[in-house]
Amino acid sequence: MNILVIGGTRFIGPYVVRELHDAGNHVTVFHRGRSKTELPEGVETITGDRNQLSDYRDAFRKSRIDVVIDMILITEHQAESLVSTFKGIADRIIGISSQDVYQAYGIMLGKEAASLQSTPLTEDSALRSRLYPYRGDTPRAGDDPQKILDDYDKIPIERILMHTPEIAGTVLRLPMVYGPGDYQHRLFEYLKRMDDRRPAIILEKGLAEWKSSFGFVENVAHAICCAVNNRKAENCTYNIADAENMTQEVWVRKIKSVTAWNGMIVVMPGEVIPKHLKPGFCTDQHLDVSTERIRSELGYKEIIPLDRALISTIEWERRNPPAKVDPSQYDYDAEDQILKTYERQNT
Repeated sequence: MNILVIGGTRFIGPYVVRELHDAGNHVTVFHRGRSKTELPEGVETITGDRNQLSDYRDAFRKSRIDVVIDMILITEHQAESLVSTFKGIADRIIGISSQDVYQAYGIMLGKEAASLQSTPLTEDSALRSRLYPYRGDTPRAGDDPQKILDDYDKIPIERILMHTPEIAGTVLRLPMVYGPGDYQHRLFEYLKRMDDRRPAIILEKGLAEWKSSFGFVENVAHAICCAVNNRKAENCTYNIADAENMTQEVWVRKIKSVTAWNGMIVVMPGEVIPKHLKPGFCTDQHLDVSTERIRSELGYKEIIPLDRALISTIEWERRNPPAKVDPSQYDYDAEDQILKTYERQNT
């Protein structure tokens, strides 16, 4: 197949490109040219602005594209431009979405006035009724680097992809993705404490019991490739996540199990822990998902087991810590004080 990957040079994208290329597909990557990524020999590139896709329509037509994978869909306008550009050129569009489309996510943020949703969430679970989850009461300034978040929402994007009759669409809802290249550093807050030889990691009780879905980057990329390679995925929506949906306490214990840290994991009620350790969202609403559909319909299964995934991620995190670390999030004096109180109460 001839496959175009839009935005295939950061984090998940290179894994997708490599797997598709190694399987014998002809892969072209459309990107801005800002990320330094080594792509496999034979992968073609087109440098340009994804917000001006129609300007490159002739180049796309020459590539005789069968499938388009858009890794960086952010706004409704981008989705409209995407389907408009590739009508009559490609057979299918695969759009990368997020599990933040679910009503459960809005409840978790405190932006949905609805009853708690039961989990695991399926692809048919209720979606948010309130759009633009990161838009505040006041629009961000034009020079704010986060300005695009005012218009971020995957729900209208999904509607466009799944309701354009001239081109088949597939929607893939991603979890919290971790692994080498994770610019959100999802393991860092716990790994730092372990590497700093803290005697304990404190978890607020609600957060410790909160359940969500994670996905290792190589496994997520493999799931995307499963959707590319199977036409059963046309006009379908799939959740992607690791097989095991874990509570946050179990997640931290899994991280501990592959490090040399010998400290304790201490669960405490919210009213006694320091402010910087409070979760800041409704932990009564879980966000774990079912991935039965993609496993049964497309034959997806993990290619990297959890222990190897965590070891690989931890090695990368240690070599590539965040450029900026907020010291207020690591107030060890406050943590030591509450730990002393805990020890007195339990001796």
